[in-house]
Amino acid sequence: MTMKLVCRGLKVILCKVNPLCSLWYASRMSPPCHTSALLLVFMALAVAGAEQSEERSCDVIGDESSESQMERALLKKLEPLSHMRFNVTVEKGKTENYIYHFRVCREVNSTSHDFGGLVQTDRQNGKTTVIGRINETQVFNGSDWIMLIYKGGDSYGRHCSGEKRRAVIMISCKRGVTASSFSIISEEREKEQECFYLFEMDSSVACPAENSHLSVGSILLITFVSLIAVYIIGGFLYQRLIVGAKGMEQIPHFAFWQDLGNLVADGCDFVCRSKPRNAPAAYRGVGDDQLGEESEERDDHLLPM
Repeated sequence: MTMKLVCRGLKVILCKVNPLCSLWYASRMSPPCHTSALLLVFMALAVAGAEQSEERSCDVIGDESSESQMERALLKKLEPLSHMRFNVTVEKGKTENYIYHFRVCREVNSTSHDFGGLVQTDRQNGKTTVIGRINETQVFNGSDWIMLIYKGGDSYGRHCSGEKRRAVIMISCKRGVTASSFSIISEEREKEQECFYLFEMDSSVACPAENSHLSVGSILLITFVSLIAVYIIGGFLYQRLIVGAKGMEQIPHFAFWQDLGNLVADGCDFVCRSKPRNAPAAYRGVGDDQLGEESEERDDHLLPM
């Protein structure tokens, strides 16, 4: 009868894929079903192991289709911090003694499956309270900071109208540091609603990308210096190896550079002169070339007759 209805639905899919129940029924099945049952058991164990090994990450509030590219980019930017754990101890007299455990976009305790991204532990009685969950995440940023918010924590109870807790983590830019200085700033719980825990930490992931682009002026300067270097070195090698020049003659276009000062002076004289070039000078020099014969004008009439 169709192999007894395929071994009665593989014993109702092996106790609805319970590993222990699956192994027990698989060992008692007939040979035709034994292989299929074992294959199903191994597939179930593989799927269960894959689900346990893959940690859940941040889920931004709202539908997946509503996540913006900025939010996805920020979550990817925070990924290098996901393998790190952060703890801070707070003591307020004898009544409050807590440890806060924080992970970036990962569960603090993955075995509890409570999505707790920031958890408070009471050191006196060991009670744990989820401050914020990674499946209710908000993230946004500024020029040198990233704000990570975990919502959906455990209820406040008698504070803040009994609303759910939330954690606000301010990640500030600090170059050269992967992550440091995790600390709690304050807990705002005296309001009627919108209460929160405020934390801060430093990390290089919040820093803006360094602008490595060169300006137009820098590019032109580098190009100019490079051309000068090629001209001098190439001309020197040409003059020495091809022309066979020696000494100062190895400098490319030596005659031109030697006369450059005179050329510049002539150019300046031509541009800056305010009178026609053939106009007589307003003064006489005292050089030897200025000394000539005596003037024809004489003062003989001043002599006595």
